[in-house]
Amino acid sequence: MKTALFFLLAGMTSAALAAPVTYQIDPTHTFPSFEADHMGVSVWRGKFNSSSGKVSLDKAAGYGMVDISIDPASIDFGHDVLNTWAAGPDLFDVARFGAARYKGKLTGFKEGAPTELQGELTLHGVTKPVRLQIKSFKCIPHPMLKREMCGADAYGSFKRDEFGLTAGKEYGFKMDVDLRIQVEAVAD
Repeated sequence: MKTALFFLLAGMTSAALAAPVTYQIDPTHTFPSFEADHMGVSVWRGKFNSSSGKVSLDKAAGYGMVDISIDPASIDFGHDVLNTWAAGPDLFDVARFGAARYKGKLTGFKEGAPTELQGELTLHGVTKPVRLQIKSFKCIPHPMLKREMCGADAYGSFKRDEFGLTAGKEYGFKMDVDLRIQVEAVAD
């Protein structure tokens, strides 16, 4: 009986140690950015200055979930007039559609680190699958907060007209968008 109780408690302790850890996205170190065509003449680059969310990660089990919200009103092309236009009804229509959201599952774990994110992007009221490759992923003890911090560099692409973002299409703008996400998150 004592042996059975020992193994039961040992199993419960192991399960508790392998529980997923929840990390809060650090909005001061997370910047989703993008590149998009401008009439085939140049590539425009921009970023979003406001994002939030959380990541749940179980490195030992090779499992994780991501839920990130991005505020399109925080778009930053480095040009105030263009920023105002992009947040308006001709592109993101922030007043009508609000925040963009990416929810997905971390996959392809190698030595405790995910290599891919399989999820769905909700943008402009439309939800579509968008797969992101994780270029780098690392966790370290945060030197000031004394909690684990993880960071990643993820990238992928999508066609913006599939989300109803067709501005410039009639002028020959390509609809491809390259998405890059530099993210850092701190354990609860």
